[in-house]
Formats: sequence, structure tokens, C-alpha cells
Amino acid sequence: QVQLVESGGGLVHTGGSLKLSCVASGRTFSSYAMGWFRQAPGKERESVAAISRSAGSTFYADSVKGRFTISRDNAKNTVYLHMNSLKPEDTAVYYCAATWTTMQNPPSRGTSYAYWGQGTQVTVSS
Repeated sequence: QVQLVESGGGLVHTGGSLKLSCVASGRTFSSYAMGWFRQAPGKERESVAAISRSAGSTFYADSVKGRFTISRDNAKNTVYLHMNSLKPEDTAVYYCAATWTTMQNPPSRGTSYAYWGQGTQVTVSS
């Protein structure tokens, strides 16, 4: 069982930056691929970014490429999402997710992830 706790959300203006953090419980964090997802009101959940167990492989949705960076610190059981050049359309609840995997590349689909955090709200004002 893995428990995930996100933090770092908030209200920023267009063009601003935020850094989300997700701390995982347990001793085997390095065995899990990690992903960030988001869901805006009235919209389906979408994948934002994902990172492999060793951070050797990453995935980004086209909408955030060049603006967001996912990283992880296995010694701290933490995955991060650095968000720059934020736009109003980035407004959503952001969720951290984990899945145990032996695959080299992290899965990008939410259905591949077994464990989810409670979410943190990100609001970008225009």
C-alpha cells in the first residue's frame, strides 16, 4: 500500500510558476513509476507528466511540454512537478499517482496507476 500526499498548489497569475510536491509513504518508492494528472471542472482527468522509477525516462502531455518538468528524489520519497509559464487553462486539481512497474518507460494513462493522492488545487488567473 502506498499513500500519497500532494502539496504546493495555489493561486498564481498568468505566466507565473508553481512547484508541486508529492510525498509517498513506504520503503519501496524507487520501485514505482510516478505520474501527475489533472482534472478541471467539467472535464475529464488528463495526464500531465510521468517519470520512471530511476528518472531515466519521462513523459509529458503536449500541452505542457517545455513549460512543466517532472522530477523525483528517491531518497526523499518525493516527486515534483515544476510548472512555469502557467496559463489559465492549466487551472485544475492536480493529482499525484503511483504504480509498481518493471517497465523502463512510465505509463501515461491514468488507468495504469493504482495509488492516488487527494489532489491539490492550482488556479491561474488571467
